[in-house]
Amino acid sequence: MRIMKFSNIAALAAVLVSAASCSLFAIDNYDGPKETICGRVVDVNTGEPVLTEQNSNGIRVRLTELSYGEGVQHNPDFYCKDDGTYRNTKIFEGNYNVRIDGPFIPLYREDKDGNLIDDCTVTTDIKGVCTVNFNVQPFLKVEFVDEPTVRDGKINAKIKVTRATTVEEFKDAVVPMGGYQDYFTNVTDVRLFVSYSSTVNSANKHEPWCNVINYSGNSFESNFGKPVPISSNGTLISGSKVYVRAAARINYDTPAGTGTRRYNFSEVKEVFVP
Repeated sequence: MRIMKFSNIAALAAVLVSAASCSLFAIDNYDGPKETICGRVVDVNTGEPVLTEQNSNGIRVRLTELSYGEGVQHNPDFYCKDDGTYRNTKIFEGNYNVRIDGPFIPLYREDKDGNLIDDCTVTTDIKGVCTVNFNVQPFLKVEFVDEPTVRDGKINAKIKVTRATTVEEFKDAVVPMGGYQDYFTNVTDVRLFVSYSSTVNSANKHEPWCNVINYSGNSFESNFGKPVPISSNGTLISGSKVYVRAAARINYDTPAGTGTRRYNFSEVKEVFVP
């Protein structure tokens, strides 16, 4: 009798294990994400691309699917390419709010009490290929004056930094958000990034050839629009090709309160070291 009871229990356990195994290895019949969103981020005044870096210090793209109602969490963030374009081909079909944050006047602004001041984000249906372009007001424009040169294994360059958005325009947008400080518009540093990789950006700042000029207070003010000489550190390998970029940033974090102060960049230059 005991043997019979044990056999029944064992049989029941086998059925339960079999059922659990089937559920564990059930086929997922849902299609994977296959819709695409892409676009460009350009200076609203010049139509030029906003040059950036493709990492967490660059232009952040944030999608929030609204198809499920209010209180939903945003999708994982992704980032624009160096040339200010972006593309994500793994999006589920749906209705989304598209927001970008970078070294430009915030597109979404609230006052200190949470009241909406301005919302230049985009809400759209994503199905197939969806193109969403943004016109923004960059903080700075950074460019090389003439081509960088090489002497004794060092890159020598002259960098020009100008305001792409005036102090008055910046204040008009940011003061209503509360907590405004005059130092927000100060340039804190100008950098020369040098790397053997073509994706040269702030991730390379600890490489031995990169250099930085730091500025306290508003001491950079008199340098706007003028060539700022800067040279690489160390000695580059003769016969090599390197990639060079210049960058500068102001003392303002985007989104406000995150502590992330993003650079405006120059275009990338290829330099041969003789």
